[in-house]
Amino acid sequence: MDGLSEELHNAREREAATREILRVISRSRADYEPVFDAILKNATRLCEAPLGILFLRRDDRLVAVATLGARSEWVDFITKNPLRLDATQSGTARAVVEGVTLQTKDTADDQLYRDREPHRVASVDIEGIRTRLAVPMLNEDEGVGAIVLYRREVRLFEEKHLNLVSTFADQAVIAIENVRLFRELESQAGELASWNRELEKRVTAQVDELERLGRLRRFLSPQVADAVVSTGEESLLGSHRALIATVFCDLRGFTAFCESAEPEEAIEVLQTYHQAMGMLIHEHGGTIDHRAGDGIMVIFNDPLPCEDAAGTALAMAVRMRDRMAALSAEWRKIGHRLGFGVGISLGYATVGMVGFEGRYDYTANGSTVNLAARLCDEAGNGEILLSSRAYSAVEDRIEAAPSEELMLKGFHAPLEVFRVTGPLEDSPESGLKKTSE
Repeated sequence: MDGLSEELHNAREREAATREILRVISRSRADYEPVFDAILKNATRLCEAPLGILFLRRDDRLVAVATLGARSEWVDFITKNPLRLDATQSGTARAVVEGVTLQTKDTADDQLYRDREPHRVASVDIEGIRTRLAVPMLNEDEGVGAIVLYRREVRLFEEKHLNLVSTFADQAVIAIENVRLFRELESQAGELASWNRELEKRVTAQVDELERLGRLRRFLSPQVADAVVSTGEESLLGSHRALIATVFCDLRGFTAFCESAEPEEAIEVLQTYHQAMGMLIHEHGGTIDHRAGDGIMVIFNDPLPCEDAAGTALAMAVRMRDRMAALSAEWRKIGHRLGFGVGISLGYATVGMVGFEGRYDYTANGSTVNLAARLCDEAGNGEILLSSRAYSAVEDRIEAAPSEELMLKGFHAPLEVFRVTGPLEDSPESGLKKTSE
């Protein structure tokens, strides 16, 4: 599994785990133990930790209320000997008291173990714990408990693991608050119905947010999808007019290649191509309009503004061309002769989300979109063709040669087109580079 596929797989697993926990919360309004069990199950699995304990604060003690993977002797010990909320006693107590995430690389090689502190000695000698991660559960900055993950080897948890467990800690607090509220409501029968609706609304909203983010990420770059969800400005996705830079790109010779190649070879080439191009699109903040076979359409300056839409589109196209040159060279070694061409236009279009529940696309329509598509059709292998308006937006920063006026399908008059020959000027957003004069 390559880097991008692994990242997408891990992201889907994290989102699935979060959805599962939220659903358990919604079903366990009167009991938080099923939530804690679900949290430990997902935390230990996704963080590659065989052991997990969830502690809750009880006055001046930390009580273990859920465990996973721990030996019975260790569970008996921590059950009979709750941790004191003394920041000097253990990293777990300190994490709760100070509200900070703490990681111990090797519990058998720290001062508490050398001082023969009973809990530390038992954790090492009975359970064989070495690396430990303690993440506090905070309710309005007050520590109410902690999620603790252990490994029986010396291997530090990664930053992504710390962030994930922090999310789970927040959900544990939601579960605790939901149970508290539910029990209060049971004693206040007259208010039960309205409060119950509020609890369901909170959980439903979080589940909907995750599902909405998953849908948006299909055609928006991750940063754009996150911005739309976090701000709640889905009106950005409604039908509207916008000045956009449109990029069309596809493989040269792909049709002929498919006629002679085995289906498995064609799929492998397409997968490699789309993964490579997808990474570059996301890096430059482009919005993917659609993919059709080897054809890809990307727009800039919508739904979120882009200061230098044409320049950013061109910078992405240049990196795409360079990446495809390397891929084409590798493919030639095994007999695949494929090229790559790009067309870029700049102009107004009607943009917005269209479709139906479960199958939406974010798309742009207009003559400027058609123009980019026709320019892509005309581009030879390794060529990037610009419309006259796109060229005028970047002409002081690139080298480009005007081609003969072209009569393009769907346009009534010949159009002036520019072929990119080299970059000239630095642009913080576009990444174009200037050579010395």
